[in-house]
Amino acid sequence: MKSSKRNAWIGAIAIAVIVILSFIAAPTTKIYIGSSYSRAADGYGAWYAYMQQQGTTIQRWQKPLEKLETEKKPATLLRVMSYLREPDLLPDEQQWLDKGNDLVILGVRSRVSLSDFHTLQASPLGEVKIATRRRYQKAKQSDISLGDRFGSVVWQSTRKQGKVLFSTTPYLAANAYQDDLNNFKYLASLVNRKGNQLFVDEYIHGYKDADVKEIEGEGNLIDYLAKTPLLALLVQAGILLLVLIWSQNRRFGQSTALETPVIDNSEAYIQALAGVLQKAESSDFVVEMVGREEQLQLQKALGLGSVPLEHQTLLDLWVKKTGKNAAVLDTVLKLPARKRRVSQRDLFNWLAKWRILREF
Repeated sequence: MKSSKRNAWIGAIAIAVIVILSFIAAPTTKIYIGSSYSRAADGYGAWYAYMQQQGTTIQRWQKPLEKLETEKKPATLLRVMSYLREPDLLPDEQQWLDKGNDLVILGVRSRVSLSDFHTLQASPLGEVKIATRRRYQKAKQSDISLGDRFGSVVWQSTRKQGKVLFSTTPYLAANAYQDDLNNFKYLASLVNRKGNQLFVDEYIHGYKDADVKEIEGEGNLIDYLAKTPLLALLVQAGILLLVLIWSQNRRFGQSTALETPVIDNSEAYIQALAGVLQKAESSDFVVEMVGREEQLQLQKALGLGSVPLEHQTLLDLWVKKTGKNAAVLDTVLKLPARKRRVSQRDLFNWLAKWRILREF
């Protein structure tokens, strides 16, 4: 009896901790998308590092936009949105332009067109990879920087003082395009057109300077929790605790025997094998096996049979049948031939390229 009561208390405490952590952490997850601090695929950490390597002076801004007073004018502010917003300017953005500054906004809402999701858009710096069907159709031809027959992906709108550029995709130069430098170069050309002083807005991603946190009441944990609906949280935790205590004395119904789940031997074997390979760091074996199967599946899709073809033969037939550049296919075919370990990130990137090839 003592053991069951102890388990009830432990369970109640565990549930309370989970509720509190979920309450605190969940609302702030999405806002980090597009941040230059993020190393995730949808972050901009790699592009920020690229700009620094190019010798470009670039600063992270972690205060409200109305507090941004530049020493050198004009200046350019880059805003990478964590959600698709309307292509209308906010009051602080209009004030920023009225001062003669420029603004680049990545991630504005527009209609979904009939174009392919993955496209290569021509630019003065080479082909830029775009992953969206959204196109803006109201821009003048002279204002389009990147687009096709379905509409514009990147366009500009010149105001009385400053200029603003919009993009239908927030992932124009995200970390996922680290192997596609044309995307990085293209965004760099957008923000460096006049040699302006350059800022990246991190305030919209939740990053704030210490003085701003103090003013907004986020200087310490107690101030932050004081702004949250703690009463509702405590009531919910209390109800859960009472239910657990009461359930030790009374049943809610007749006990039901649990059915033993049917084990999928094939799935269990695959998971066990995957665990062994991961612990053994045998990524080269995984690349070899998966690469061979991916090549056979690609050959079947092209109508080339199930006998593995020579490297150059497959490249030539790929170009002939699809009319596409063989560079990406050449890259994924070469990786298994190296017979060396690859990092988890490189492995994921390699698998992603195979997935793109299968959509030809």
